[in-house]
Amino acid sequence: MIKLKTKNNIKKASEIIKSGGLVAFPTETVYGLGANGFNPVAVAKIFEVKNRPSFNPLIMHIGRKTDLEKVTNCSEQKVLDLIEEFFPGPLTLVLPKKDEVPEIVTAGKSSVGVRMPANEIALEFIRETETAIAAPSANLFGMLSPTTAEHVKKQLGDKVDFILDGGKSDVGLESTIVEFNNGEFFLLRYGGLPVEKIENVIGSKLKLKISESSPNSPTIKIY
Repeated sequence: MIKLKTKNNIKKASEIIKSGGLVAFPTETVYGLGANGFNPVAVAKIFEVKNRPSFNPLIMHIGRKTDLEKVTNCSEQKVLDLIEEFFPGPLTLVLPKKDEVPEIVTAGKSSVGVRMPANEIALEFIRETETAIAAPSANLFGMLSPTTAEHVKKQLGDKVDFILDGGKSDVGLESTIVEFNNGEFFLLRYGGLPVEKIENVIGSKLKLKISESSPNSPTIKIY
């Protein structure tokens, strides 16, 4: 069911999330398939609908910078600098997770990916849910990521409770993913934010870290 970006529909979408359902929503990168990130049963539906392997972690989407404390206690200054510079935007940071974040979201790992999308509809929707939204791209696993609501409908159909239509995604490419671990920054995925901009903020080169057998990020593709 595709619904336009009215305030009433955004509220309906948030209620679906609160009740344990799935909502496809627009971001500046691609459309996401979202569930309440703190509801393991709801998150499990994402893997089922997408045919996604359970070892592939999800990204937690927040609506405000202050919501970062819901998923991590990380206070490293360079991490905070990246957040100040690029949140909201097409950057995902993989940081040590709080115990409250379910293991199904992180594939059993001690770190969690988090980002704040630069899309007003997404931000209003996430804020209305009053939680963090676990969301990969709203497509079948291995298929092209959707950049319109119609793309979502064609791939997932009635498996999604609600599709919030926000028009075409501006970037059309997944977020860049950077992990902070033991004082170092690692590039896990190329994406919508140029690596050079990240390196300018942290003052050093990112180290490449990609594992097909045990990924720390939601995908291992190199764009």
